[in-house]
Amino acid sequence: MRTRARLALGLAALASALLAACAKPPLASAPKAERDAIAARIGQDIATLASDEFGGRKPGTRGGERTVDYLTQRFEEVGLTSGTNDPGNPWRAPVALTSVRFDSGRIEFMIEDRIIALTDEEALAGTTRQRELIAEGEMIFVGNEAESVPVESVMGKVVVMLADRSLNPERRILLESKQAIAVLLVTDDAAIVRGIREDSSRDRIALASELEDVFFSIVTHDAMARAFGAQRWSDLVLSAQKEGFSPIDLAAKANIEASSVRRDFTSFNIVGRLAGTRPDAKAVLLMAHWDHLGLCAPAGAADRICNGANDNASGVAVMLELAQRLADKGPFERDIYVVATTAEEAGLLGAQAFVANPPLPLTSLVAAFNFDTVALAEAGAPVGFVGEGRTPLDPIIFETLLAAERALGNRDYAESFLRRQDAWVLLQKGVPAVMLSSARGSEITAGPYFESDYHSPSDEVDTIRLGGAIDDLLLHEELVKRLAVPALPAP
Repeated sequence: MRTRARLALGLAALASALLAACAKPPLASAPKAERDAIAARIGQDIATLASDEFGGRKPGTRGGERTVDYLTQRFEEVGLTSGTNDPGNPWRAPVALTSVRFDSGRIEFMIEDRIIALTDEEALAGTTRQRELIAEGEMIFVGNEAESVPVESVMGKVVVMLADRSLNPERRILLESKQAIAVLLVTDDAAIVRGIREDSSRDRIALASELEDVFFSIVTHDAMARAFGAQRWSDLVLSAQKEGFSPIDLAAKANIEASSVRRDFTSFNIVGRLAGTRPDAKAVLLMAHWDHLGLCAPAGAADRICNGANDNASGVAVMLELAQRLADKGPFERDIYVVATTAEEAGLLGAQAFVANPPLPLTSLVAAFNFDTVALAEAGAPVGFVGEGRTPLDPIIFETLLAAERALGNRDYAESFLRRQDAWVLLQKGVPAVMLSSARGSEITAGPYFESDYHSPSDEVDTIRLGGAIDDLLLHEELVKRLAVPALPAP
């Protein structure tokens, strides 16, 4: 009996072993040795891009130029060809940008025979132009009104308007359209003045074609009370609350001056292409932004550079590895475009430039996948689906997730990133664009990074977690392979 029992147990163990050997691994998986090799290659690109030599990869700096050079070289190394479709600009699609920084400003009032100069703590004037000057502009008080104010009341005058928490952009614009030469907002919070001054003193980057001419001025209630007298100013504010209020001439003039430092420069989106075998078969797009913040800590800090190892050296590195793997396993029927965008941190500007002047009709893109800050989760973490329910890609994505045995993460948390990444720009133009990332699957996973290391000098290589990023890379590889063959399910 004992011999038979041992034989039965042995056969059972053998059967289990054979079943295990015959069981197929989940789709979009890889053995440990292959994952280790992937991690080494991704890690090398992250370490290079996030090194101090690249200075935080800010567009318009030497670090930004080095990044463009490095990525152009890497795109060629992984087997891409130039995808700009512009012989005059191979690889590099120019993006014209303008940098604006507040330089100086002053506000003073002329009341009877007095000149009252307002301090930096109680007043601020700024402009996106190089210089703006209003000399002896007659002042008129409109309280909270804008729409009902007659054009003839404010034309050619400095309009004093009470501010709410939003700083009244709509009312200010309306009064400017009625040919007010300036709108002076009055706030009850000196901290707002300090905050705007601090924000305005940093470089603001915009698309050169989109930069608006803005002239703004703001003062505190205390400044107005000091200049006009506490009782008179209080009476003016109270009068604005009464029914039938109409603008009041302040019998005063204002001198307002502001200047800024402006710089025009060109940055680049890097555009590569894996040519398909059918030119008429449309295309799949991979996208990741290469830029970061450059020097982001004040002078004297121990570490001033925001190296952006996770944001977004990690996304670029994963995209490069994916492009390499697709190049090795292609060609596919559809073209595959690979784009590293500039100036995402300034407001998704590189993506905006891409859709404004794409290398192929946007209607030819059957799918776009964005990679942004991807190395936060360990292997096996759930997938955040940013853009779920907004494109025809949902069925094939869910089918592939199921076959890969990947769980879907917190939908609400993933959705909170929708407008904060480049895929949003593509979505607005009708391109089926999503972001699939374990780094967006759970606030528990990603929250600590966004609370501490995000946009900070501490976003260094030692914050990188590649397990989930490699899971996501393999998932994207399977999705792109499926979508790059028109005979398989595709939108």
